[in-house]
Amino acid sequence: MTSIGTIFKREINSYFLSPIAYVVIAVFTVFSGYFFSVMLGITQESTLRYSLAYTQFILSILTPVITMRLLAEESKTGTVEPLMTAPVTDFEVVFGKFLSAWALYNIMIAPTIFYTIFLAWVGSPDYGAIIASYIGLVLMGGLFVSIGLLVSAITKNQIIAAVIGIVALLILLVIGLASTGSEGWFYSTLRYIGTYEHWETFTKGIIDSRDIIYYVSFTALILFVVIRIVESRRWR
Repeated sequence: MTSIGTIFKREINSYFLSPIAYVVIAVFTVFSGYFFSVMLGITQESTLRYSLAYTQFILSILTPVITMRLLAEESKTGTVEPLMTAPVTDFEVVFGKFLSAWALYNIMIAPTIFYTIFLAWVGSPDYGAIIASYIGLVLMGGLFVSIGLLVSAITKNQIIAAVIGIVALLILLVIGLASTGSEGWFYSTLRYIGTYEHWETFTKGIIDSRDIIYYVSFTALILFVVIRIVESRRWR
């Protein structure tokens, strides 16, 4: 675990020594604040549900920006070779990088807590739904970061990694959203694979074990694939 902690500190420090962390936090805060104020004005309800409905779209764009450099940059600059020959396991490399990106993701969404404070000041919000929504946000972040890390592992170009990551996450959102309300096993499969319905359940204040299993299992599976990719580089 010491190696994971070392890699985590190295990566999280590199985020804040570059403009990436400040840019994604600022962009997310501006857009999430805009949607919060607009939806509050429209619905006149003390809830985050409607403003958070747009959050997945914003995060689908910003999360790949967080993850694009994790492995792509090291492959391009050649610093991945010394890392692969260091006394660390592939799991430690991947998991340390994953945790750093996931940490930045959670730091990015943290300012939205002030929306809850504002709602408590002007009304009586449903705290159960709000807590469930944040649990969903954190779990969804783990999946988004793992997908971004996977894309970063298969390309040496950060911009390409970001673009492919954004497209992949938007596809997951769209296939789930487009199949909502449709019947049949095909649409049911799309809804399960897509992220929209799993995320929407949390915004309703429902913590369903099936949604938790979805996020955790897919995140673990993708990280396993990334570890195998990193492992294969030792033999090149």
